[in-house]
Amino acid sequence: MARHSAHEARMHSSTSEHAHPEQPEYGHSSDPITGPHVPVVQHEGAQSIVASASDLTKTYGTHDAIVTALDHVSVNFERGKMTAIMGPSGSGKSTLMHCMAGLDTPDSGTVLVEDLEVSSMTQKQLTKLRREQIGFIFQSFNLIPTLSAEENILLPLEISKKKIDRDWFRHIVDVVGLQSRLTHRPSQLSGGQQQRVACARAMMSRPSVIFADEPTGNLDSKSSGEVLGFLKSSVQRYGQSIVMVTHDPRAASYADRVLVLADGRITNDMKEPSYEEILAVFADEGSDNHQSDESSESTIEHTEHLMHGEHRKVHEQDGTTAAASTKQTGLQL
Repeated sequence: MARHSAHEARMHSSTSEHAHPEQPEYGHSSDPITGPHVPVVQHEGAQSIVASASDLTKTYGTHDAIVTALDHVSVNFERGKMTAIMGPSGSGKSTLMHCMAGLDTPDSGTVLVEDLEVSSMTQKQLTKLRREQIGFIFQSFNLIPTLSAEENILLPLEISKKKIDRDWFRHIVDVVGLQSRLTHRPSQLSGGQQQRVACARAMMSRPSVIFADEPTGNLDSKSSGEVLGFLKSSVQRYGQSIVMVTHDPRAASYADRVLVLADGRITNDMKEPSYEEILAVFADEGSDNHQSDESSESTIEHTEHLMHGEHRKVHEQDGTTAAASTKQTGLQL
């Protein structure tokens, strides 16, 4: 695909970093990507949209059991930005991401990635698209248990018979801090280390866009901060485009943009929101079902408690989703 080579070329051009609001404490250090050799992307105004959805609809079930997952959703995802998609269970956020990534097919509407119409592709075309344009990061890591960390990182390139850029590999490994763990198998790695392997695997092919499904869902706060810090820095320093589904307001606060879905529709579109602003949105939505005389502070605390409870609940229920996605993508192969 011609646009892929153009994307790789942009990965080696340079520009200054853009500012971002201070993040809440999440156990992460300062920018983990350092060094004078780091390529920085130049954002081109004429090609600012990496992926888009137009009038998407998607329903499940039949007759009286029909569930509307997407209700005429239209949205653009900017190149070189990190977008978080939030919402309660059944809001349509995962369905939107799966349709964008070619893991599911909308009933109607159009999905474009790098101006290529994903929604009308054959399975063979989708496989090629996922190999060349799309990276995946899943909640359950989806690493091959019999392969080492290095072999897992390089597996997609090996199977697609692409030349491995060893300089890029060494740099990514250095960035995610896995230099001493490359020969270890997944069972010998912590959850945070496994997810960093998955992040490195997604970055190796320099995809146009990375879709991350609850990437910190199985991690503790320190490991979550490390992974989110890496993802944020990959956007700032490499111009990587990331679309992330999450239930965690802290994770979402790392994003440049947060979309909130409810009943298959986008109900809120926030630019660079703070952690408190994200909580306030869900507090406002929840206030219709709670006492109107609750103070603002107690409402936010209550919402945070509910959000974290929802977060844990979905992690337990969605274990099969990532496995099914891996089967469809062939580990983005």
